[in-house]
Amino acid sequence: MYPSWVKSFASRIIHWQQRHGRHTLPWQVDRDPYRIWLSEVMLQQTQVATVIPYFHRFVARFPNLTLLAEAQQDEVLQLWSGLGYYSRARNLHDAARIIADQHGGQFPIDADAIAQLPGVGRSTAAAIAALSFGQRCAILDGNVKRVLARHADVAGWPGDKKVEIELWQQAESRLPSNAIEAYTQGMMDLGSLVCTRSQPNCKACPVNADCLAHARHRTAELPTPRPRKVLPERHVHMLLLMDRGELMLEKRPARGIWGGMWSLPELPVGGDPGQHCREHFGCAPKTQQALPKLSHSFTHFKLHIQPIQLQLAPRHSTQPGQIWLSPEDALDAALPTPVRKLVSRLTHN
Repeated sequence: MYPSWVKSFASRIIHWQQRHGRHTLPWQVDRDPYRIWLSEVMLQQTQVATVIPYFHRFVARFPNLTLLAEAQQDEVLQLWSGLGYYSRARNLHDAARIIADQHGGQFPIDADAIAQLPGVGRSTAAAIAALSFGQRCAILDGNVKRVLARHADVAGWPGDKKVEIELWQQAESRLPSNAIEAYTQGMMDLGSLVCTRSQPNCKACPVNADCLAHARHRTAELPTPRPRKVLPERHVHMLLLMDRGELMLEKRPARGIWGGMWSLPELPVGGDPGQHCREHFGCAPKTQQALPKLSHSFTHFKLHIQPIQLQLAPRHSTQPGQIWLSPEDALDAALPTPVRKLVSRLTHN
């Protein structure tokens, strides 16, 4: 039914995973689709070592899908704070509510149905279906793309549609007829532990004998990097408004960068912070001090922040979408990483 090399490739991956792969990750304690789904979403664009403490905190507060669906978005975002790519947390929360409302609280079994959930694409859905339910379906995350691009000598940036189609064909053609869980985990483990982006350990690779990139000395070239482009830069003032030892935070719009999180008031560089306070908050600053600048890189642009601390005359009233907290208490809120850094500075002054 399968070419001998396919059987050989898959069997070597399975055998290697059983002996050398990862078996003690916190989401591997059982085949609970909730925990596997949560881990797969957290692992999107994030390393395992970074994810593990967030995963432990998250499941300690939300040990099952029902509790996550019933939670307030603020608490979900607070637990996600610092992990980045916050749309993942919003999508996770939305998906939990969809499963509760439309699937009776039972996680969908079929990969195609899982892929319809917010924030779950084809590869993530396949990983959940394979690892939770033993479904025979191919995955193509970043680690697997690297393994396949090297083993089959597939040139071109994997983000290019034609290259991605070829890699999907490679992934699907190599699926074993059984032990899909070990094979799926093995492909991810191989890319993470052995076939790494730089300095891959080819001697330890179970499929090095027929790896074309290894034979042709092209492992350093593959997969082809993303075409380089200059990131646009944005400059902004962030205002740390202080009154009687408390800091004002503003709720961000539900969508967009840092959607639904608590942040600091902003105004364009060149704007007058004092005038901004009078016009938008109905109070005047008694003192104003520029603090050290901070830069933060996103996928599509780089943000340069000039923080300005202002000591206000006693405030009048708090507007909807605003909250006043001590800097220590503010660190418990759902803050974006650069805002958390700025607030943290206040606690050390």
